[in-house]
Amino acid sequence: MEAPRLEAGLYLVATPIGTARDITLRALDVLNAADILAAEDTRTLRHLMDIHGVPLRGRRIIAYHDHNEMKQASPLVAAMSDGNSVAYFSEAGTPLVADPGFRLAREAIARDVRVHPLPGPSAALAALSVAGLPSDRFLFAGFPPQSGGQKKSWLTEAAAVDATVILFESPRRVKQTLGILCEIEPKRIIVLCRELTKKFEEVLRGTAQDLYENLPEKGVKGEVVLVLDRPQANLPDEAEITEMLSTMLGDMSLRDAATAVAEKYGISRRDAYQIGLTLGKG
Repeated sequence: MEAPRLEAGLYLVATPIGTARDITLRALDVLNAADILAAEDTRTLRHLMDIHGVPLRGRRIIAYHDHNEMKQASPLVAAMSDGNSVAYFSEAGTPLVADPGFRLAREAIARDVRVHPLPGPSAALAALSVAGLPSDRFLFAGFPPQSGGQKKSWLTEAAAVDATVILFESPRRVKQTLGILCEIEPKRIIVLCRELTKKFEEVLRGTAQDLYENLPEKGVKGEVVLVLDRPQANLPDEAEITEMLSTMLGDMSLRDAATAVAEKYGISRRDAYQIGLTLGKG
């Protein structure tokens, strides 16, 4: 299988998160043609090459992961500067998305080496697509801290963002995370995605309280993505609105008072006006 020569540079290649056939044709081309292969997990990449019949042809797969990136980044970038193409593969999903690769990309950019993105599988986007929650504005928050206190602060901050929130979690700690989310907002709609694109793929939907109560104490098996709906609006209390209208009607017309109250509480002017009418001061 002859491999065409690739332009020198860094190729960040997304790999399947489950089903091996989710790899792109361009990813296979780069896997076949790159001068140097680097991988978060060398065994996983070798297995992927075996499945798709891509030969090594004497090339070595260099391990590049969280524990050795400071050591490995510089020689890889030096190889690119010397005219080599380097393809980097996450164990699963897209490099840099809660995966190693940031330091390698940053050093390549700093040395004026071209970085090529090869988009493809992503657990975060796959979960968003099946969640059935608003997708026009979302935040990928990654993994929460492990310790209880830090995790609660982190989740409280993430849950307050006015967007759909996507986060990863260990299957062993997902029950604890749902418990904390129950403390923050028990009625928040959450979608739990497990083993996406794999044989035992499962998508569970419900409130934080529902999912927490129905999840086994020991958690679940497999890779987990949680998708949180946007924060629920805090609807104003009608008694509070009535009291505010009553006070304002002593100094202004019902029309003006309704307009002011509608802006303050985020309700329609018509609703505010109707409440004002019940006060008999139209």
